[in-house]
Amino acid sequence: MKYLIIIEKSADGFGAYAPDFEGVGVVGDTKEEVLDLIKEAISMHIEDLKDKGETIPSPHNEAELVLV
Repeated sequence: MKYLIIIEKSADGFGAYAPDFEGVGVVGDTKEEVLDLIKEAISMHIEDLKDKGETIPSPHNEAELVLV
């Protein structure tokens, strides 16, 4: 499945989180690093949900760019 990932640049590096998974977020020095880390974090979270017999959320968040 494809999930929306939000990537934020800061003075110290990058952060990323997945709105479909509350509490799943990562930080790193580069965009590439946070992309790898967030994929791993989501995979681990999904495995944890499966182990607990909980429902895996379907992707339901979207993003749009607007011209201002």
